[in-house]
Amino acid sequence: MNVLVVSTFLAILVVVAIGGVALTLAFSAMDRARLLPGLMEGVTAVVRPAVLWLAFLVVLTATLGSLYFSEVAGFTPCVLCWYQRIAMYPLVVLLGLAAVRGDPTIRRYAGPIAGIGALVSLYHVGVERLPGLPTGSCSVTVPCDLVWFERFGFITLPVMALAGFVAVLTLLFAYAGSGPPREESSA
Repeated sequence: MNVLVVSTFLAILVVVAIGGVALTLAFSAMDRARLLPGLMEGVTAVVRPAVLWLAFLVVLTATLGSLYFSEVAGFTPCVLCWYQRIAMYPLVVLLGLAAVRGDPTIRRYAGPIAGIGALVSLYHVGVERLPGLPTGSCSVTVPCDLVWFERFGFITLPVMALAGFVAVLTLLFAYAGSGPPREESSA
């Protein structure tokens, strides 16, 4: 596989994720405005059984994508990319375990990590798009404003990371619920 194929495939997934987040926000707004009462409840009933697996799939895809770009395509990660990876990689383990256990309370732990990752990603997008934005710790040899590729006119590596973090936050907080974890059998 080449970079064009992989980056385009992942960009399509980003568009799907952005669409899912947008639909969630729209459904929630319509429900709260009482335009379609019970809409979020119905959507949540459909999504909730798979929400932890979906969140796990998002972070696993993001992690494998980042590893592809650095280890196969040869893109050297900048400092901000590393910070995003520091937030993304542990989510694979946390959300994988939560999905296996059926533990919706994982949002207490995964939510803050994904939120920090989203903020770093948002800043990284700004560094790419706004010349003159201070980059702080970014190096001359691997600048944080380097755009390795751009798909559909706006999707770059930091946009992919941002979409992944926002998708996880949406899944966890809109659909995962806050119920107690499953009971462990004592036998």
